[in-house]
Amino acid sequence: MTVYFIGAGPGDPELVTVKAQRLIRSCPVILYAGSLVPEEVLAGHTAERVVNTADLDLDAIVALLSEAHAKGQDVARVHSGDPSLYGAIGEQIRRIRDLDIPYEIVPGVTATAACAATLGCELTLPGISQTVILTRYATKTSMPAGEALGDLASHGATMAIHLGVRHLARIVEELKPHYGEDCPVAVVYRASWPDETRVTGTLATIGEKVGETGIERTALILVGRVLAAEGFADSSLYASA
Repeated sequence: MTVYFIGAGPGDPELVTVKAQRLIRSCPVILYAGSLVPEEVLAGHTAERVVNTADLDLDAIVALLSEAHAKGQDVARVHSGDPSLYGAIGEQIRRIRDLDIPYEIVPGVTATAACAATLGCELTLPGISQTVILTRYATKTSMPAGEALGDLASHGATMAIHLGVRHLARIVEELKPHYGEDCPVAVVYRASWPDETRVTGTLATIGEKVGETGIERTALILVGRVLAAEGFADSSLYASA
């Protein structure tokens, strides 16, 4: 019996990997984060038990995993995006390791990748940015030393900020000294979902624009010159010899 921590991707069921789809359709038990994973992702499953874990705490989730293990049943533990990024699988893995329950992580398409796709841009451009920083805004959980938003912004790299749109005004103020008010910004709500909403602007204008939409959650903030770059150098990848 194995617990498969499966990345369901950003929302579009067609962005689920072949391996993830196979496991979702074959595992007798499915535990999924219903608030973030659309039911269409589970289409075609033959599971005996399907549980939406949106309202369950860690103890309850681990109890379900342990119960399935005792019955010799594989579990598809389905998370949104890629489970290794803000998927809260670390504490689940720690607990099932103590119970000697085997597990495997199945990666998924990240929200950052989905946002870049819908914006039609490359996040790493020669001479503009060759680094992408994926981070979050500190609210309930503090950031480790050296990972405050200002510290990361000092690099000037392309930045993807999770779990922060409710604090957009404060984020903008922390980023302005490093990127400048004219730096392009995009806020993408529910990337790849049918109700996806994209808001683009600069650090000077993005707050007002997002405020007009009422977006308060399930959105990613992308910041960086790559979002509106022109005249950048060609990469060496396809250069003639």
